[in-house]
Amino acid sequence: MGTITTWPSPAKINLFLHITGRRADGYHDLQSLFILFDRGDTLDVSPRDDEKIVITPDLGFPQEQNIVYKAVKLLKEYTGKTFGINININKMIPMGGGLGGGSSNAATALIACNTIFGLGIDEETLAVLGRKLGADVPVFIRGRSAFAEGVGEILTPVEVPEKYFLIVTPADTSISTKEIFNHPELPRNTQRLQPPLTAEKLSFENTRNDCEELVKKYYPMVAKTLSWLLKYAPSRMTGTGASCFASFDDEKAAIEAFNNMPNEMRGFVAKAVNISPLKVFAESINRSNQKF
Repeated sequence: MGTITTWPSPAKINLFLHITGRRADGYHDLQSLFILFDRGDTLDVSPRDDEKIVITPDLGFPQEQNIVYKAVKLLKEYTGKTFGINININKMIPMGGGLGGGSSNAATALIACNTIFGLGIDEETLAVLGRKLGADVPVFIRGRSAFAEGVGEILTPVEVPEKYFLIVTPADTSISTKEIFNHPELPRNTQRLQPPLTAEKLSFENTRNDCEELVKKYYPMVAKTLSWLLKYAPSRMTGTGASCFASFDDEKAAIEAFNNMPNEMRGFVAKAVNISPLKVFAESINRSNQKF
């Protein structure tokens, strides 16, 4: 077995989510702003002496269904390389909350394997491969906070303000993205934001989440979470939920709100970053490898 390295797998939010139309194939045209954070999950990664892919811990379903397993398998099939890997996922990002946990884990797995085994795949190709696993995977591979269009795959890096966020997820609330996007009450005709993409156009005050009112209607714990957060700062749901967020100018205020969080909610405080900790870590590993 090889040396274990621990790779960042950051969380994200959609600062806003505008649904601008529905395509003939059933997918939706979106506009959104992905904000990456300095915190999230971590993946402990080590090469194996055989060709097995071993993902831990057991999440209650076959590992072949795990997006991280699928990411490594996809990479092996694409390159035709024979390698084995152990990946242990240390979860902090709640599953199914709209914070990109699974997509981030998949992106980290792709970048880690590409780096550790010297596969030499460029970022563009990795992003295309990642898109096969999920719409949010490319933003984590590219590693920059970004304005997104299309179904979320057309990314334009943007500079985001240095703010702290309290991200809160109501307990025992699971929301199906497919259910929300197929719901007849979902708004689908928001006017598109046109270039130039100024900070004012992309600001919290001038945007919204088109899924939020629908989710609040059918999931009262999301409505309760947002109501509580609004006591402290401007707040919104991310993606199709169930996680919500509030933004603060300083970390102390965010931590103070976190300390008052009700028992039926769980959360964490994170700082918005322009460049992902995964991208920074991968580049540092590559620089180290080049020295030898």
